[in-house]
Amino acid sequence: MLRPVFLMLLIAHLFGCKPAETAPEEMIDQAITPEKAPPQQIFHTVGREVTIRNYFEYLDTLVAKYDRLLPHSITEHLLVRANPWLIDTLQSTDYYRLIDRGVFEYDPQSITVLHKDQKLLIPGEDLAKTIAQQIEATVIDINIPEYKLRILEGDRLLQSFPIRVGRNQTKYLEMAGRNVDLRTRTGKGKIVRIVRNPVFANPSNNKRYEVTRRDDQKVTKLPRIPWLEPELDGLRHGHLIHPTTNPRTLGKASSNGCIGMKEADMWQLYYHAPMGTSVTVRYDLNIINAAGDSIQLPDIYRQSEHRKEEKSIAVVAAFITASNCDCNCLAIE
Repeated sequence: MLRPVFLMLLIAHLFGCKPAETAPEEMIDQAITPEKAPPQQIFHTVGREVTIRNYFEYLDTLVAKYDRLLPHSITEHLLVRANPWLIDTLQSTDYYRLIDRGVFEYDPQSITVLHKDQKLLIPGEDLAKTIAQQIEATVIDINIPEYKLRILEGDRLLQSFPIRVGRNQTKYLEMAGRNVDLRTRTGKGKIVRIVRNPVFANPSNNKRYEVTRRDDQKVTKLPRIPWLEPELDGLRHGHLIHPTTNPRTLGKASSNGCIGMKEADMWQLYYHAPMGTSVTVRYDLNIINAAGDSIQLPDIYRQSEHRKEEKSIAVVAAFITASNCDCNCLAIE
């Protein structure tokens, strides 16, 4: 019996056909040689359950360990940005997100955010460099009358969040020891302080508190979500960016000067705004909406009436020291 290969050659010869040419050796090698293997990734295995109450301390331990072991720098923000699922997990601890799922949590700090045996990617040099460049290009943009905070990376919009801003009012605050203009200030600057373990107090009477009444009238303990302090045009007005436990106040001029956000949104902002991140707080009434239409926003601060007053405020603010005696919120660690 003729072998199959010999039979095919005989048929090709009889009918004047040429057998298919054999692929060049280099093409065969290219086809069977696997792609160059990527650099080995380092994963850290979580050894225990980690709650929000001890979350930052746990991260500090990891950062110190791998910053010492690796040839490139490791920071908390680099570590978490390399593991975006962790930001999602932190956002899911928002009281109102839990309520929407039918879960009531009296003590938000008791929620577990890292489980034993979970893996955390430790960013290699290339990934760490990429994330650092993204952070360097990040700008926090806040438009007061629009009640909007945006996270921009260069010209690219990453996130947009609703906020609350300071009231158009002057009020005596025990925390400051004098009458304080509660309007949120404008200017350009950067994040100069991060408070990961804030102490909560009512600025009107300087009374500290440990619980909060939510929009649904339920009482819970306070969350542990970082607060950010910007410095604008070289001045620290004490107007911090922090989460509010009452999101019904968003979209309103309802604070003592600080910028309030949802708890979930604040986690997203925190991991995009380490120390030194650029911040712009503006008061633009003429904007382009999502549909591309030009609209004029309500002048919530009656800006034209207060223009002369703002000049005198700026002069007084220039004498405020780094002790934040103009603070409208207490956020010490």
